[in-house]
Amino acid sequence: MGERPENFTRLRNNYWVLRHGRSIPNERGLIVSSLENGTREEFGLAALGIEQAKLAGELFKKELEEKNFTIDRVRICYSPFSRTTETAREVARVLGISIDSSSCKEMVELSERYFGTLELLSHDKYAEVWALDEKNPFMPPEGGESVADVASRLRAALLATETAFQGCAVLIVSHGDTLQILQTLLQNLKENPSSNDDIEQRIKGLIVNTVLSQHRKFALLTGELRQII
Repeated sequence: MGERPENFTRLRNNYWVLRHGRSIPNERGLIVSSLENGTREEFGLAALGIEQAKLAGELFKKELEEKNFTIDRVRICYSPFSRTTETAREVARVLGISIDSSSCKEMVELSERYFGTLELLSHDKYAEVWALDEKNPFMPPEGGESVADVASRLRAALLATETAFQGCAVLIVSHGDTLQILQTLLQNLKENPSSNDDIEQRIKGLIVNTVLSQHRKFALLTGELRQII
């Protein structure tokens, strides 16, 4: 079992995040954020993305060894989108884990942030949404999800992992905006220790303008792995 961080929260697990490898939508410059489109095979990983996922798996394996985590204590939770499922599968393969085993869990709560009417448009449109996020993270793009909306479903995801697992190395395989928002929540938990062991209430208290408007500072490259807690 890995070492727990000192002087920290009452979270029961250690968490890593991994943004999916470079995808076909990345290469085509498209916003693919709906569950319907995101689960199509045509919007999976590009060749480079597969290599990035394999490299991330090797790095994760090395970090697990350094922190004395055995493979039986690893859990991989991933978005159902094709690009994240394929990324999780490559990482699991490196670790010698079956993606269909109980060590791996598909979670719809980890899906890409839905960008509404911007679906299948140019990814240049992201900049407009992020500018809005900084002003008001409770304001969604037309027909889509706000930062606060995503934070609420990520709260549910964290509660699910904390309920299901204990003393595990949990790898969250997801998307750019989703992982930025997740990191914002986890980093604030880390930086603000509390005697309150009600994680649900603590996270709920972080769904405020001053916290969520900062999510862009936690941006990840495709295939980038990062330990948070």
